[in-house]
Amino acid sequence: MIGAVEPRLGRARKGPGRGPPRTRGRFSVTTPPIAPPVPEKDGEEPPPAKKFAFPSALTVLALVTVAIWALAFLIPAGRYDRDADGAPVSGTYHRVEGTQSFTDRLNDLFLSPVNGLYGIQDLRTHEVGPSLTGALYGSAGVFLFVLAMGAFITVVFATGALDRGIALLAHRLRDRGALLIAAVMLAFSVLGTVEGFAEETLGFYGLLVPMMLALGYDRLVAAGCAILGAGIGVLCSTVNPFATGVASSAAGISLGDGIALRFAMWLVLTPVTILYVVRYARRVQREPAKSLCGFMPGDRERKATGADVVEPELTRLHKTVLVLVALVFAFMIFSVVPWSSALTGEADATPYPWEPDWSFPQLAALFMCAAVLVGLVARLGEAKLSSTIIQGAADFISPALVIMLARGVTVIMNNAQITDTVLHSIEGAVKGTSSGLFAVIVFLVNLPLAFLIPSTSGHATLAMPILAPLADFAGVSRAVVVTAWQAASGWMNLWVPTTAVTIGGVALAKVGYDTYLRFVWPLLAVLLVLICGFLVLGATI
Repeated sequence: MIGAVEPRLGRARKGPGRGPPRTRGRFSVTTPPIAPPVPEKDGEEPPPAKKFAFPSALTVLALVTVAIWALAFLIPAGRYDRDADGAPVSGTYHRVEGTQSFTDRLNDLFLSPVNGLYGIQDLRTHEVGPSLTGALYGSAGVFLFVLAMGAFITVVFATGALDRGIALLAHRLRDRGALLIAAVMLAFSVLGTVEGFAEETLGFYGLLVPMMLALGYDRLVAAGCAILGAGIGVLCSTVNPFATGVASSAAGISLGDGIALRFAMWLVLTPVTILYVVRYARRVQREPAKSLCGFMPGDRERKATGADVVEPELTRLHKTVLVLVALVFAFMIFSVVPWSSALTGEADATPYPWEPDWSFPQLAALFMCAAVLVGLVARLGEAKLSSTIIQGAADFISPALVIMLARGVTVIMNNAQITDTVLHSIEGAVKGTSSGLFAVIVFLVNLPLAFLIPSTSGHATLAMPILAPLADFAGVSRAVVVTAWQAASGWMNLWVPTTAVTIGGVALAKVGYDTYLRFVWPLLAVLLVLICGFLVLGATI
């Protein structure tokens, strides 16, 4: 799951890393003599070379924290005047005198993870610290929400209902290839857009690969169904809490802001992606020689109707669990959408009395209660339910810690008073651009960031405090910046080799990564154009 279980190698659940550089100080570095090679014994193979492993999100953010802390000594302190809503006012930036001593800065570095979780911002001095009085600046609400969502998802998977439902869908459509591809990709896309379903697709290759081969397709079709089906849903996340939710929180807006634009993107980009895979599948079925990946020994012999495969059984319990899951996510959408603004078109409209107007604390409670409810309905028993909830929260502790560390970086920048200075430098670069061009620039800027920061949640928490206020200067909604960010992250996650969903998927399908790139690059180009078009539309209306 992108954001929840981050889709990058070395990180839990959406550039080439470098090892630590060899430093040279004023002391000389003596290189030991190179020993002569040891002759190999007959029949022995040389030890395999160690493969490079991209550092985990926690490691990357720890390095980013130290780097930002060091840069804060070089970047001058400055500040914008703020309006009543706390947004910076364009043209009011001014330099201020830094008041932090070296000891204060060292203390900020030491306490950055703590401040990232429950740091309190003094409303007068704007300084953040764990023992101050004021408003919560840390990410405690989002942190607990991620753990609660992890518990809920793990309990749902423990019932077997979701796996069985998708397996049953694939089985019943096994003789109708194009419809099977469309149905599986649509199911994955729906799950991706509402809860970041991505890495979970790795468990379905054992079903998809033989099913696609039996229909006369190749292994690349199975990989495309899983990677692109879930990936396009995450790219167009409507209420995905681990991508859109975290980014919206960091941008200071509601999860429901901008949902209309994101839903429109999903309605268009999902069929485009499905048709792309179906078109390739039909071409391979008609002319197997046009398969990009070819066929392994025995693949062509698997072509059959699949009538001998036993149909998975969907029990009444499974149906009940699936209905509960649908109701929980439907209520989450209902509770976060600003209905008064959506129905009236006025951003500052007075909320209706029936609007829940929920945020992360309430959503955390919702999913924790829902996890217990699903466990009781599924009769997991007290011991298994408790252990599953604990395991689910433990599995999601990595993205929660990533969010905490990323927020700690913004605390260092805030206390050193350099956030507005960085914002001011970017303001100069985008000043005078049209709103549509501004949205496209935000999207393009986030492409390399999505590659360099191996964490969807960490990327959002780190970038949004800088990028979101730019929307105020450009006169567009902050929701457009959130949409541009998540589209960039989702687009990169469809192909970059540091994505576990992609590299793990092609490995399970036994398809070369270079072959997958040849297959997907035309679709990536089409999606890039469509995304930019939607961003321009969202920024101008």
